[in-house]
Formats: sequence, structure tokens, C-alpha cells
Amino acid sequence: MTRTMFILTLTSLLSLAGLAWGHGNVTPQSVNIRGLEELGEEWRDTNPYRESHPQHELAVDVGKSAYNQNCAACHGLEAKSGGIAPDLRELENGDYGDEWYKERVINGASRNGRVLMPPMANYLSQEALWAIRTWLETVSLETTGGN
Repeated sequence: MTRTMFILTLTSLLSLAGLAWGHGNVTPQSVNIRGLEELGEEWRDTNPYRESHPQHELAVDVGKSAYNQNCAACHGLEAKSGGIAPDLRELENGDYGDEWYKERVINGASRNGRVLMPPMANYLSQEALWAIRTWLETVSLETTGGN
């Protein structure tokens, strides 16, 4: 390996390590939730915008936009992770998946003092976060059959 190749490889690896070691500052983007049912201050235990909800399609559209603005940088386009953050297509659909999702968006995640995911509920409304969950269920591996 030439010296130049070695330096380029080392630089690339160090750049990737920086991404894996910490989230950094969060600059949330506002989410237009106009038209979605207001959910109030107290968090719902399960996703209120599931398929039986009359605003399900609107929630899917809002959720897709909100995800692309606020989540895709870490979790990947179309929720397909590049390996640094969890692949959210693997999140279980239904109430059990809602429990994990709610816990994570409210409390975030950290390890050894490093923020892996900020508590997104500090930045985005419950409506926006449940809309994201609604969209995630449309692209989940359970829904798409693993594609």
C-alpha cells in the first residue's frame, strides 16, 4: 500500500469513527402537522394514527416528510440504515414496537456519556413523532416482506 493510500484509508476510518462515537448537536426541523388530530400533552401508549384512524394517510405523509427532515441523516433514507444507527425497518409493528419507539423518542439513548440519539420529544411534537412511527410501519420489513 502506498503512503497516499494509507493516509486516505486512515482519514476515512477516523471520519467514520467520529460518526459512530457521538451524535453531536441536534438541529430539529419543524414539522407541519396541520390537519392531524391533536393528541394533548400526555403521551399515548400506542400509535393513534394506525390504519383504522381516519387520518392514517395524512399521518403517513407527514411522517415520511418528518422522518426525512429529522431522522434520515442517522437512520438512513427510507429507514435503511447504513450501519451506524439502528435500521428502523426492523422495528416490530404494533403495540410492542410502539412501546420501544415511545421509550426511545422520549428518553433518547446514550452510552458512556455519549449521546447516540437525542430525546426527540424535546424537539418534536407527539403528533409529529407518532406520524413518523406511522410512516415507519409502512416501510417495515414486516409490512414489505423483508424487501
